[in-house]
Amino acid sequence: MRTVTGRTDQVVIVGAGLGGLACALHLVGSGRQVTVLEREPVPGGRAGRLSLSASGGDISGSGLLVPPGLPDTDATEAERYEFDTGPTVLTMPDLIAEALAAVGEELSDWVELSPLDPAYRAHYPDGSTMDVIADSTRMAAEVSRVCGPREADGYLRFVEYTRRLWQLERRDFIERNLDAPTDLLTANLLRLVAAGAFRRLQTKVDQFFTDPRTRRIFSFQAMYAGLAPHDALAIYTVIAYLDSVAGVYFPRGGMHAVSRALAGAAEKHGVQIRYGTTVTRVETSAGRATAVLTADGERITADVVVLNPDLPVAYQQLLPPSRQRRLRYSPSCVVLHVGSRQGYEKIAHHNIHFGRAWKGTFDEVIKQGKLMSDPSLLVTNPSRTDPSVAPAGRHTYYVLAPVPNLDRADLDWRGDLAWRYADELMDTLERRGYVGFADGVEVARMVTPADWADAGMAAGTPFAAAHNLFQTGPFRPNNLHRTLSNVVFVGSGTQPGVGVPMVLISGKLAAARVTGGAC
Repeated sequence: MRTVTGRTDQVVIVGAGLGGLACALHLVGSGRQVTVLEREPVPGGRAGRLSLSASGGDISGSGLLVPPGLPDTDATEAERYEFDTGPTVLTMPDLIAEALAAVGEELSDWVELSPLDPAYRAHYPDGSTMDVIADSTRMAAEVSRVCGPREADGYLRFVEYTRRLWQLERRDFIERNLDAPTDLLTANLLRLVAAGAFRRLQTKVDQFFTDPRTRRIFSFQAMYAGLAPHDALAIYTVIAYLDSVAGVYFPRGGMHAVSRALAGAAEKHGVQIRYGTTVTRVETSAGRATAVLTADGERITADVVVLNPDLPVAYQQLLPPSRQRRLRYSPSCVVLHVGSRQGYEKIAHHNIHFGRAWKGTFDEVIKQGKLMSDPSLLVTNPSRTDPSVAPAGRHTYYVLAPVPNLDRADLDWRGDLAWRYADELMDTLERRGYVGFADGVEVARMVTPADWADAGMAAGTPFAAAHNLFQTGPFRPNNLHRTLSNVVFVGSGTQPGVGVPMVLISGKLAAARVTGGAC
């Protein structure tokens, strides 16, 4: 494994995202002096927080979207709706525990986690529903109820298959720094090939299931990797394993509570986190980073610089010019945050609403650069689990719809498209059972690819480079700079990839580049 050369005593981390914070904990636990520079007033990066005031008045129709800006600081806590700005699905909390354990802290002292039961509720266009339950015995009974006993047998075989893939992939290919394709040559690679892990994901899923409903609920996770199920490799069935078998959790206060916990533990153990500090450039000399420069004109020296911004943006805006390979980016998404007077008894915390179309809708977004004509939607309703995120008797909704990234389509997100598409999403929800949804809206905010781009995400997508074969493992942009021997990258744009578990692992991998220790 390549490692940082020279002194590594003083480390400056640019960005307090989940990966940067995990890296900081591992580094300070190994005796390094760590400073984190974060441009926002809070930690978390994409796992940030949005507060909207319930006293904002009646917002509806063409006035749906509240103006962007700071939260309403005049609103009392009881009047505020609180929203996670990024990921809402938390799996593998042991990775949070591992980062905290690097400084001797216990997860339970920092985050209150609740397992979600069900992890998801799937809603199908024929009116049927299926709960996704982490307990495989109960889940087999649920599959049998909806699709019959033969499908339940297929589910149990699928569980064993994906569990086996996770065991084969985790240590050799996910929680390991990879520098060259030859690093893949292990006995577990042969076992993965024998297991059909390099076939197409949808093809492999279809070997276990015959009902379109189970085929969808155990393959849609390919979108997390930036690919359609019929294009992704079967190695990514492990995402379905993490979601559907290992379990989904909710941290009280929302996903941002994880960011606050990691930051709090880091500061307790000596990490200096400076909020409201924008880094404009990494200063280099003789093949090494020597300091970072801030927008205020400050020069902060460093033995090592760890960069948490989206990797292509870090290369373009913070580092000396260098030739970069052209990456293929994942689809983007829009997120409609809604604070509402309406509640719905027949939904769960996380809900997947499938449209009638399947393969064609992925092609629309990924290949044709079009909005889904019959969208599948993720609707998260955190207030049903944690009422503190909304005023008394009210609810928060997080509605996510996949859309093309800015490289794929030049859609007018800065014009009136955002307003029109928000109305379309609400109309779709009304047709899928959310009766009176638009009438219940009290406050709302629409986030589009243009907003993701403004926040520093390449191609306007929060999901970074897609996980096709040549952007995975050692083919994904490396987390150690090719020519600057003490510049390290962390986050979803580098190894191992996208998703909260992978980003937390990226923090550990980045720290190992500095310390030279085992991951």
